[in-house]
Amino acid sequence: MGEQFYVLTMLVANKPGVTSRVTGLFSGRGYNMESICGAPTHDPGVSRITIKTKATPDQYIEIQKQLERLIDVIKLRDMTIEEKAVKREMALISVEITPHNRTELIQVVEIFNGKVVNAGKDSYIVEVTGTEDKINAIVDLLRPLGIKKLTRSGILALYRELDDSHRSR
Repeated sequence: MGEQFYVLTMLVANKPGVTSRVTGLFSGRGYNMESICGAPTHDPGVSRITIKTKATPDQYIEIQKQLERLIDVIKLRDMTIEEKAVKREMALISVEITPHNRTELIQVVEIFNGKVVNAGKDSYIVEVTGTEDKINAIVDLLRPLGIKKLTRSGILALYRELDDSHRSR
């Protein structure tokens, strides 16, 4: 079986050097990280790191085993399967503004429930949040209008608590 994308999230001790040990594990074994996001959680002593990587199933199992061995990794979860996790990404997109594309830009932003967060003389900066597919779709629609700059957060994920009384949509 070939390579495919995987998403995993881990709770780690919020202290210097933890992120570099995690990234070092990937680079030392020749694995690529498509994206990595890390930030403190509600507990200031704990951070959450979410990684998207491309690997074979065997490589992914090895990645998980190696991460679980790191002393500062508290908990590791596979977030690849959609039903197990809520996954979102955020993008900031600077789009060139002309008299001809302004209305179309605003319509596209509204369709995607985004917002213009900065209106300059020659460009608007648009913020949009959603699934990776949603972000890719708006980027594809804005590209012909003239994307000047683009930054994406990478995937953030939280494990779904699947009891009937608290289902999220």
